[in-house]
Amino acid sequence: MDTVIEPGMEIRVEGLCKAFDDRAVLRGVDLAIPSGNFVAVVGGSGCGKTVLLNHVLGLLQPDRGRVLVAAPDLPGCPLVDLADLGPNDLDDLHTHWGVVFQRNALFSGTVLDNIGLWLEEVRHLGEAAIADIAAEVLGAVGLPAGRDFLDSRVDSLSGGMAKRIAIARALAMNPRCMFFDEPTTGLDPVTAAQIQDLLLSTHGDAASGLRTTVIITHDKDLLSRLRPRVVMLHDGQVSFDGPFEAFEASESPIIRPYFELMPVLHQRGAGG
Repeated sequence: MDTVIEPGMEIRVEGLCKAFDDRAVLRGVDLAIPSGNFVAVVGGSGCGKTVLLNHVLGLLQPDRGRVLVAAPDLPGCPLVDLADLGPNDLDDLHTHWGVVFQRNALFSGTVLDNIGLWLEEVRHLGEAAIADIAAEVLGAVGLPAGRDFLDSRVDSLSGGMAKRIAIARALAMNPRCMFFDEPTTGLDPVTAAQIQDLLLSTHGDAASGLRTTVIITHDKDLLSRLRPRVVMLHDGQVSFDGPFEAFEASESPIIRPYFELMPVLHQRGAGG
């Protein structure tokens, strides 16, 4: 396996191309995300945001180019090419990541079932240890940790609570990276604001150490509140990469129409 020693780098995307049938979605995406970055990936519907995320997660294979990610289980935490990893290596890498999908991807069962699955299957923890971690991560997302709530079935929860459970489940493995796909779509404004603040708190702070956080979103309010680094995809390539303040102020004929349309796209839950 080829490795690249690049201290402080979490994700590097080089010349990434992907087409489906005759439709090119990614046309040479280059992107570097240092460890601890807080990044929002934006762009119009169908621009390839989710396709890019799925490549970073190793769920899709590039037609051309490569995706390198930090491998904390190897000496020096080098970057490794996802294409070089077998299924077991990729599974090991995934234990260092937390992923929250747009529709949460909770499975039928209780709150405790959802939080405890990977803790039992991957870390081989017992019931008492899982309950302790569940209480910790539920507290982190502002939910109760009593037995009644742990035994609640997830299909009985509101949309906002289900989103919090999905985030708690991702946090349970203490990931170094968090990935969110449209985390506030479909939520009312008050709940969306609470989730926005939660995203920032799960990113970490200077005392506890920063996670790397990547968010796919159309949510202008999220950008305004959290002010992340913004990466905009357009026509299959990165058309903007910089601070939110520069993105907001841009008069680019690509950025400005999209920026004005963001609330409509967010309300529709338009995909990437």
